[in-house]
Amino acid sequence: MAKVIGVRFRNTGKSYYFDPDGKEISVGTDVIVETAQGQEIGRVTMAVKEVNEEQIVAPLKKVVRVATRADERKAEENAEKEARALEIAEEKAAAKGLEMKFIRVEYAFDGTKGVFFFTSEGRVDFRELVKELASAFHMRIELRQIGVRDETKLLGGLGPCGQPCCCNRFLGGFQPVSIKMAKEQGLSLNPTKISGLCGRLMCCLKYEQDTYEKAHRKMPSVGAEVKTADGVGRVQEVNALKETVKVTISNGDQFEVREFPYTEVQVTRPFHRRKENESSDSLSEDVPETEELPASAPPEKEKTRDGRGKNANKEKTEQKEGSGAEKPEHRPRRRHGHGRHNGNKEQSHESNH
Repeated sequence: MAKVIGVRFRNTGKSYYFDPDGKEISVGTDVIVETAQGQEIGRVTMAVKEVNEEQIVAPLKKVVRVATRADERKAEENAEKEARALEIAEEKAAAKGLEMKFIRVEYAFDGTKGVFFFTSEGRVDFRELVKELASAFHMRIELRQIGVRDETKLLGGLGPCGQPCCCNRFLGGFQPVSIKMAKEQGLSLNPTKISGLCGRLMCCLKYEQDTYEKAHRKMPSVGAEVKTADGVGRVQEVNALKETVKVTISNGDQFEVREFPYTEVQVTRPFHRRKENESSDSLSEDVPETEELPASAPPEKEKTRDGRGKNANKEKTEQKEGSGAEKPEHRPRRRHGHGRHNGNKEQSHESNH
C-alpha cells in the first residue's frame, strides 16, 4: 500500500496520483508537482489515501510544494499568453491557407514549451507554421491534431441531460460506444437524441451498459410467454430501471397490457430470436422443405459456366463446323491486385527555436 493524492490539470477530467511526501493537503488546494513535461500546477481532487501498488503507474512523482501566491500569478500570466498565442496561430495558419481550427494552447509552467491543439478534416503540412511559431514565441512548439471527442473534452459544455459533459468533468479516457448499447437500453435510435456535443454517441451509454446487462439477465426477454396472477400472456416491454415487465394478456376478445414486477411473473416459454447465420432448417415449421413449380411454367434450361443454355452452345458449335480449324479459346491473364492499407494517425510535430 502507498499513500497518494489525486491531482487534476486544467479541468481535463482525469486525476493523476502523486506522492504527497508527508504533506497534509486538503481537496481544492493548488500544488506544484513534478511531471514528465517538467513542473506543472494542478488542483488536488482527492485527499490523501492508501491504494494498492498495482493501481500506481511507476514512477510515482512527488508533490514539490503547495502553490504560493507567486505560483498562482505565474499561472495567470501563462493563461493570458495562451489566449494571445491562440490568436497569433490562427492568423498565421489563415495567411498560409491551412485549414486548421485551433482549440487550445497549453504552456508549460516554466514557459519553455507550448502545445497547440487543433482539428482538421485531413492531414495538414504545418512544418513551416511550426518554424514561424517557434521564432515568434522563442520556445519549443508542438502542434497536435485531435478528434472531435477530444475537442469536446478540452472545451467542455452542457450535455443533453443538462449536466456538464462527462468527458470534461470526470471521465479519464474514451471507450468505444456502439448503437447496440442504445438498443439494449431501450432508447430512441434518433441520432439527435443519443449523440453528445461532439456529434458521436454519448459516453454515458458505455458506463451504464453494465447495469442494463445485469438487469436483463435476471428479467424475461421481450416476446417470452409468462404466467402471471391474471393469466398467461406474452412480454411486450421490459423496464430495466423499474425492474418491471409489461405483459399482454387475453381478456375474451380483447387484449390488455398490464405491468408486473419481474419477480411476480414466471417464464413458461422463453423467446429465442433468430440469428442471422441460422439456417432455414431450424425454422422448418414455417418454411416448406420443397417448392413445386406451376404446371404451366417451362422447364429451366441447364446453364453452363458463362450463364447461357446448352442449346446456345450447341448452335454455336454447328455454325463453326466446316469453316476450318477452330481457334483455341483465348482467356485473359488473371492479375492479382495488391490492397492498400490506409491508416489515420495523430499528427504531432515539434520544433525547437
